[in-house]
Amino acid sequence: MKRIALLSQRLANQIAAGEVVERPASVVKELLENSLDAGADRIEIDVEQGGAKLIRIRDNGSGIDREDLGLALSRHATSKIANLDDLENIASLGFRGEALASICSVSRLELVSRAANAAEDSAWRVQAQGQEMHTDISPAAHPQGTTVEVRDLFFNTPARRKFLRTEKTEFDRLEEVVKRLALSRFDVSFQLRHNQRSIHHLQAARTEQEKQRRVALVCGPAFVENSVRIDIEASGLRLWGWVSQPTFSRSQADLQYFYVNGRIIRDKLISHAVRQAYQDVLFHGRHPAFVLYLELQPALVDVNVHPTKHEVRFRDGRLVHDFLFRALHKALADVRPEDKLAMQVSRDEGRVDPETGEYLPPSTGSAAGEFGGQEHIRFSPLSYGGGGSAYSRPVSDSAGVSANHIAEQISAYAELAKDEEVPPLGYAIAQLHGIYILAQNRAGLVIVDMHAAHERITYERMKAAVLSEGIRAQPLLVPLSIAVSQAEADCAEQQAAGLFELGLGIERVASESILVRQVPVILASADIEQLVRDVLADVREHGSSERIRNYQDELLGTMACHGSVRANRQLTIPEMNALLRDMEQTERSGQCNHGRPTWVLQSIEQLDKLFLRGQ
Repeated sequence: MKRIALLSQRLANQIAAGEVVERPASVVKELLENSLDAGADRIEIDVEQGGAKLIRIRDNGSGIDREDLGLALSRHATSKIANLDDLENIASLGFRGEALASICSVSRLELVSRAANAAEDSAWRVQAQGQEMHTDISPAAHPQGTTVEVRDLFFNTPARRKFLRTEKTEFDRLEEVVKRLALSRFDVSFQLRHNQRSIHHLQAARTEQEKQRRVALVCGPAFVENSVRIDIEASGLRLWGWVSQPTFSRSQADLQYFYVNGRIIRDKLISHAVRQAYQDVLFHGRHPAFVLYLELQPALVDVNVHPTKHEVRFRDGRLVHDFLFRALHKALADVRPEDKLAMQVSRDEGRVDPETGEYLPPSTGSAAGEFGGQEHIRFSPLSYGGGGSAYSRPVSDSAGVSANHIAEQISAYAELAKDEEVPPLGYAIAQLHGIYILAQNRAGLVIVDMHAAHERITYERMKAAVLSEGIRAQPLLVPLSIAVSQAEADCAEQQAAGLFELGLGIERVASESILVRQVPVILASADIEQLVRDVLADVREHGSSERIRNYQDELLGTMACHGSVRANRQLTIPEMNALLRDMEQTERSGQCNHGRPTWVLQSIEQLDKLFLRGQ
């Protein structure tokens, strides 16, 4: 082997660049984080050819003093930390002191800056590029703030340049970085241009409505319309943001933004907590969407565990995991039909009278179009017909329900609506093909999948009953001996009390052997050895395990499915109304156990569009 020698500064910087600068998006991320740390509230980003030819970022932050310009391009030079205490309480986005040095080692970099306390004509320019990276400082004209211009990325490392993708792909990744940072700082305006064409112009958002508008611009209006706003604080932790309803899901995990103290991260512990919260309400193979912000003391989280700072380590991971799970689980459980109804009706501006709550039909007149305006049909009030015999006939005769019976039910709805407030899911008026319940509320027509709805109601009641009794356990007639690793045996010994609460009685009998003496009654027929191994793996990875409860819920879900009303069963009007009232009181009633929706609303406006009314 060759003799040991110090690496040159240029080679050391290029090695560091391999960790920090993967592509143009990496450059934009590092420079934008520096701008945000400098206190900028207005940032402009110009890129050409996906960032490979040019990246220019201008901000109005605090700027850099002339004496520090040359030092700013040196390795391990930063103004954000000075000692170990600073490293343990990091409040900034960038702190390693390698970004600018790494970037200018693989590009032609120019930095122009004027410090906040400098005179108007005291701006300075520093230039550096690959090779030996010598700096050249000269006077320049520039307002307060900093402009960093990066040209010809990887011009001196052609092997790295060959790994760049197409211009569109690189720009898409760069745009995603801008979106993520725009969601992390609502108080900052961002402007992004690509090849002299404006792509995004996000104004600073300070009110709740403006923040929601920015989320809609970045994530799409459909996400905001189908999301739940949460803000929960406990145990020194605060979680706020937007989570999608289970019925609004994605085929990929591409609409998930999670921030810890303003820093976007992707963490296995957080992903696990979110998956658990959506476990029995999300359709299989689908992914939830969310924009969430976790705030905690900087000393309780270590952000210096990854070169690109995409991962963090929590001092008390179990506390964070349980807090996230409970907060999201509660937020999703608290969504009732009236909440979903309000979300949908709010999208139809001016459709509900705020004083009376009555539905307002589209205005008619000269703007009605060639079809002319039409009035809504009004049924004359009739006496309530109750659960007429038409709803107790076999399904084969259900198609023969007369118009008189339908008219009676609609008239009954009108009579009830006069005397009392109409429930969110309204009142049943008919049953369709023995599968769907048709109900009328103030907003329009509610269609309910009666089997899916009853399945959720039965499932939630069974879970509540089991929860009140706790997990029942039974001793094994012959204890099961399992050979495990020493780390798994240590975990079983340390977590014996917690595992016992789950119904598992585990005793360590050797350095690499455990004995299972007790299991939950509901799991008596399961593969105990595999279950114990999976539980220990979960406890080691996440500090807890939900496998026993998940297995239990799966069995309860199967029982609820087989115990619910089946298709082609005829229900009377009182039975249908009773089911609707139960749905309004049941948690997560908007989805069945498999994640399918249980009801949908067709508003009068949507129905009018189908029949071209008012056009």
